[in-house]
Amino acid sequence: MPVDLAAIERLASLPRVPLSSAPTPIEKMPRLRAALGGRATLLVKRDDAIPFAFGGNKVRKLQLVAAEATARGADTLVTCGGVQSNHARATAAVAARLGMTCVLVANGSPQATPTANALLDRLLGAEVRYVESRDGREPAMDAAAAELRTAGRTPFIIPLGASTALGAAAYAQAIGEMLTQIDPPDVIVHASSSGGTQAGLIAGCRLHGLSTRVLSISADAASAVIEEEVRRILRDLERVLGIGVGSLSTASIEVDDTFVGDGYGVSSSASHEAVSLTARAEGFFVDHTYTAKAMAGLIAQVRSHEVDRGTVLFWHTGGQVGLFA
Repeated sequence: MPVDLAAIERLASLPRVPLSSAPTPIEKMPRLRAALGGRATLLVKRDDAIPFAFGGNKVRKLQLVAAEATARGADTLVTCGGVQSNHARATAAVAARLGMTCVLVANGSPQATPTANALLDRLLGAEVRYVESRDGREPAMDAAAAELRTAGRTPFIIPLGASTALGAAAYAQAIGEMLTQIDPPDVIVHASSSGGTQAGLIAGCRLHGLSTRVLSISADAASAVIEEEVRRILRDLERVLGIGVGSLSTASIEVDDTFVGDGYGVSSSASHEAVSLTARAEGFFVDHTYTAKAMAGLIAQVRSHEVDRGTVLFWHTGGQVGLFA
């Protein structure tokens, strides 16, 4: 499809809270390529290197989402995730930066001695409310928001993973950033769960007229579930950008759910290998249960020669704090 300059301009004009100004680095991974016996050029986009709040894809998304919260006069951010949620940690940090309070709804039990993201949530001053299961998170967020309104506060609820049209827009913008650094890659590989990052990458490629294949590796959900969510977000993004229905949401959506293992937050033998191999070959870190599953997917693709030519970009979405859980 042709480049949509008008939509790209609208993307660029979206209000944002500046949490990171410089493009994140793109680095070659020659030693990993050699270790795998591959022929494709392997690159990594280091969103884990965003300085604010230990970085990651959630920081990119929250720059736009928090701007909406500010415009609505919010004084409290409310969101959810697991006990070791990267998104929850990033949201708590944004609230602290903006002088807001933060309420986190976490499925699971509190740790006797908080570690990793749970420790950072506490240091950032967030209030954490625990629920037994994922199904309890949205009702608990709604209840917290109602309590805050009764107390005269102005809460702003951020859905899981900040996977909204604005969150996705941040990754559509990121494709433009990438194009200032390298020629379009043949494939982008990244970790996926709530769908917002993939929706944004797909939208950015479509708007810039790229034929790049966007391959997400699921960390927990079935491919059909993620695909449905990505398509919903793309439809919402069409409305935000004022572009034709189907301009984005008819795009091909590719999700590999064969690396989920025993589920979200549970490591696998493949993810453990990915952590070690990436660290020893290239000197950077992926976490055991999210980005490592995506790296395991990339490793498998290169070893099997399913990806055997051109340029493959691994988009590192962060999460390395989880190594200390």
